[in-house]
Amino acid sequence: MEQLKHECGVAMIRLLKPMSYYEQKYGTERFGLNKLYLMMEKQHNRGQEGAGIACVNMDAIPGEEYMFRERAEGADAITEVFKQVSHSFTGQLFMGHLRYSTTNKRGLQYVHPFLRRNNWRAKNLCLCGNFNMTNIDEVFEFLTQHGQSPRIHGDSYITLELMGHRLDREVERLYGDARLKGLQGIYITRYIDDNVQMENVLRSTMSHFDGGYVMCGLTGSGEMFAMRDPWGIRPAYYYMDDEVVVLASERPVIQTTFDIHAESIVELQPGQALIVSKNGVSHLEQILPAKRFSACSFERIYISRGSDCDIYQERKRLGEQLLPAIMKAVGGDVSHTVFSYIPNTAEVAFYGLTDGFRRLEHDVRIEKVVWKDIKLRTFIAEDKERNDLAAHVYDITYGSLQPHEDNLVIIDDSIVRGTTLKESIFKILERLNPKQIVMVSSSPQIRYPDYYGIDMSRLEELCAFRAAIALIKERGMRKLMSDTYWACKTRPQAMNHVRAIYAPFTVEEINNKIVEMLRPQGMRTPVQLVYQSIEGLHEACPDHPGDWYFTGYYPTPGGIRMVNQAYVNYIENVEKMQ
Repeated sequence: MEQLKHECGVAMIRLLKPMSYYEQKYGTERFGLNKLYLMMEKQHNRGQEGAGIACVNMDAIPGEEYMFRERAEGADAITEVFKQVSHSFTGQLFMGHLRYSTTNKRGLQYVHPFLRRNNWRAKNLCLCGNFNMTNIDEVFEFLTQHGQSPRIHGDSYITLELMGHRLDREVERLYGDARLKGLQGIYITRYIDDNVQMENVLRSTMSHFDGGYVMCGLTGSGEMFAMRDPWGIRPAYYYMDDEVVVLASERPVIQTTFDIHAESIVELQPGQALIVSKNGVSHLEQILPAKRFSACSFERIYISRGSDCDIYQERKRLGEQLLPAIMKAVGGDVSHTVFSYIPNTAEVAFYGLTDGFRRLEHDVRIEKVVWKDIKLRTFIAEDKERNDLAAHVYDITYGSLQPHEDNLVIIDDSIVRGTTLKESIFKILERLNPKQIVMVSSSPQIRYPDYYGIDMSRLEELCAFRAAIALIKERGMRKLMSDTYWACKTRPQAMNHVRAIYAPFTVEEINNKIVEMLRPQGMRTPVQLVYQSIEGLHEACPDHPGDWYFTGYYPTPGGIRMVNQAYVNYIENVEKMQ
């Protein structure tokens, strides 16, 4: 319901046969480019603010371009990028990226891939990634202390400059080796191009970073690599045969694009890199030791496409596990309850919920109650009119329940800020005059911001946090707020002190306060809020234990430091406004 800007998407392809092979077998010299296009379109859900692609042609001779890049902004960026590329955009290595901004930075200069040029092929570096680094200030300081002067203070550029610096050192190492071997001129260049060890570059670069990432890159000499963070926060999958090596953020993308079974696709492991050398030989390298496994559970609930066979079943289980709490909310009166969902990402959880009722031999009443209309052109209105227009993004099916007799249960995948409930959903649902509204979230209460890729960085944006603060104030517990502030201020690395804000209250108490805060003025229909439990989340998604949004247990030191700083910022901003 409340669209979150979240993790980006990556796609990589390495062709292993001569170009003529693909033209003869598949009837096109654009085989690699066409497959890249499909992989990016299949991940359109992961980024709709910008897109970019890159290509390396290892057959180019001196004087010809061998490293290409094209980028565009906007929801139609994929189409625009592929419109702009010509037959010159051919080669053996392809890389694509889809961007959602999680930093509110706009402009083509922030769209991946990023390119670092040099007259030595091996020193050319093109980089993109699905990442958010939590310690970019420290890395920026490291670079400046070593004499560099980055043009932009941002994680993408800082990563490019640091990795580019390390790639330079790798090339210089090989130059020294070549001279010791007695090589000269072009033979030194060939030796360097043939012997770059990207694992050396990655080890000396990625050890500096704290965050969730899948970092992907190409070099001008023909190296391709992708590395996953040591906590396994961000996902990546790869496939290889005698024709191609491919990698993407989601498994079904590879399945559909190359028409293969899920069992043939492998997940990149934490701290691991997939490296394809210039000669096309692939190998896996453990770049950093794996740390506490923290694969993002929100990927399974919301971000990734539900067409993945495992994610589909997990989302169904998330829905089914809500059954006891919903039964309690409606007093067991299933015969006078209509079930529906908010389009579209909650649909699979809705199937799981209704399947669970059927297994209990209940005759479930299902209706499509809520419809999402096209985006309304609110820019044509004056400021005071925009809220009213925005409240009509959703519509209802009139006559879909018996007024004043039927309960209405609506399931969503997450309730984060609560703005859409307050400004739109509750208002339109009340027009049906249900006996009561039970609003259900297939994920637990989101209590803490994410710092590894999702755009929810401020505590005060989260309705669960606002509810906890309201309860603290009502019950005369303001000292808890000040104690937490000083703990966050003086010991930001020790632990997540913000967890203390929620400790005095039960989930139900916070639920009730959220309802009270989100009810539109004048609304008469009773409302209950049902959230997934933490236990239910882990039972449904056992292989993705990363739950910091819900529990506050951040896997990295940078995440802990940032959530404590977020609370400090909140308190200090409140004091400024008073």
